[in-house]
Amino acid sequence: MDLVTIDDIRAAAERIRPHVVRTPLLAARWGDAERPLWVKPESLQPIGAFKVRGAFNAIAALSESGVTPPAVVAYSSGNHAQAVAYAAAIYGLPAHIVMPEETPNVKVHATREHGARVVLCAAGERETVAARVVAETGGVMIPPFDHPDVIAGQGTIGLEIAEDLPGVRNVLIPVSGGGLASGIGTAIRALCPQATIFGVEPELAADTTEALRVGHRVDWPIEDRNRTIADGLRSQPSELTFAHLQQVLDGMITVSESEIRSAVRELALNAHLVSEPSGAVALAAYRQGPTPPGPTVMILSGGNIEPHLLAQILAA
Repeated sequence: MDLVTIDDIRAAAERIRPHVVRTPLLAARWGDAERPLWVKPESLQPIGAFKVRGAFNAIAALSESGVTPPAVVAYSSGNHAQAVAYAAAIYGLPAHIVMPEETPNVKVHATREHGARVVLCAAGERETVAARVVAETGGVMIPPFDHPDVIAGQGTIGLEIAEDLPGVRNVLIPVSGGGLASGIGTAIRALCPQATIFGVEPELAADTTEALRVGHRVDWPIEDRNRTIADGLRSQPSELTFAHLQQVLDGMITVSESEIRSAVRELALNAHLVSEPSGAVALAAYRQGPTPPGPTVMILSGGNIEPHLLAQILAA
């Protein structure tokens, strides 16, 4: 199996440069003295999450190849949906997005606002329904993580970290389907070999933690994974992303639901950043303290949270 390379990620950076925000590394003065903390706020992207990087790279690569599909199709719990809808609109392509019925309304509404047709489906049926939509429309599938161009696009975050903090010691990355950690991990491994790379999962959706421990992918029922408040971390790695994760991750850290809520609150009050629960898990892992001393970067992967949930968390 061919894995994404640092050259793939550098090519992706050139493709997406006109369309994405080069997010800063924000020094968290409220971090620990022994582990100075920087926040990489991908919540500042045009659609509020890192997914825009992979979506633009995949669609731009299609354009470069001379293929002009009649439409693009994606399945997603929310942030990839918005990213594909946004990128497709920029490229003038119709977008058909399959989303689970339990997706937060804020993400469904935002996807429609970008001009996409949203197809709602039952839990665990996203891929099946999306395949049917591809057959109906003749569109090209842009999967949320199981694609080299998507992984390379997410890896551009790692390029930016290496440029801004070459002496980074720890990198903490949320893990769901694994595309984000696969891409960032590949870039950091190549450019900052001294760094330790940790994936972070909710305890209630810790399938990757178990899979890496036993050496092969495992299947957790969707009903179990849906228990976590971190709705963006309910997917499981593909064969492609798992192969990357085995190569680039030094370890996994799992966090509780209360730790995730506390991290959302801490980012809002101390960093003045709005984070969805999925985006805050890296800070929750940092607060557990298992990482070595030294400069630490946490990926705040997205900020698309339902207003009533944010209010509830802040009031706790």
